Amino acid sequence: MGLLEGKNILVTGVTMRTSIAYAVCDIAQREGATVVVSAAGRAIAPAQRAIANLDPVPALIELDVTNPDHLAALPETLSEHFDDGLDGIVHSIAYADPEKALGGAFLTTEWETVANALHISAYSLQSLTMAAKPILNRGAGVVGLTFDARVSWPTYDWMGVAKAALESTSRYLARYLGPDGIRVNLVAAGPLDTVAKKAIPGASSFNDIWGQRAPLSWDTSDAVPSAKAVVALLSDWFPSTTGEMVHVDGGLHSTGA
Repeated sequence: MGLLEGKNILVTGVTMRTSIAYAVCDIAQREGATVVVSAAGRAIAPAQRAIANLDPVPALIELDVTNPDHLAALPETLSEHFDDGLDGIVHSIAYADPEKALGGAFLTTEWETVANALHISAYSLQSLTMAAKPILNRGAGVVGLTFDARVSWPTYDWMGVAKAALESTSRYLARYLGPDGIRVNLVAAGPLDTVAKKAIPGASSFNDIWGQRAPLSWDTSDAVPSAKAVVALLSDWFPSTTGEMVHVDGGLHSTGA
């Protein structure tokens, strides 16, 4: 039996085959899960192309986490694919305007831009989880992806703030949903050569930082280690772990400047 044998998992944020979410889909299915993928707007077509490479090809639903109608319809939409509830959610959703909110623009970013980044990147963890809660089974796992926001990073700016909000949101969700047997955790991955990273001005500097300081070294083209951590947290092997942030960064978080 696989780690996720018989479990139903919703994976958001699949864009390209280089994404962590794509690797999660691949590993989760091989570990026995039934997977549904979500995407919205312009991301739907790339998601369709990406998941076409998976075997089996998972179902794809449209889900805009800023659209109240999409969220309200989520339990019914997922019930068309899952007969016995939902066992896991992978939150792999983030956005901040690269020209207005990143790349050194921190001191001049207007609230409207910041609010959009916070809504999509942080509040959506709460709104998505609560939208799915009516069909979340006891013991379900919610796992989000972050880029360690305990410190500031070059050029990351308001996305760093949004990730800090995401990290706090996960802890509060863990507090409030624990009595229902729902676990909420995060994986803090090192920099990976994804579409999201390429949109960050100057993000190549992260590769240099990790290349110099990660004790275990770090491959920016390999999303599998991060995806494996997500799958492990979705599984029954962490039954009493919640509110946690697991670093999958080659150990860089443990080093000093």
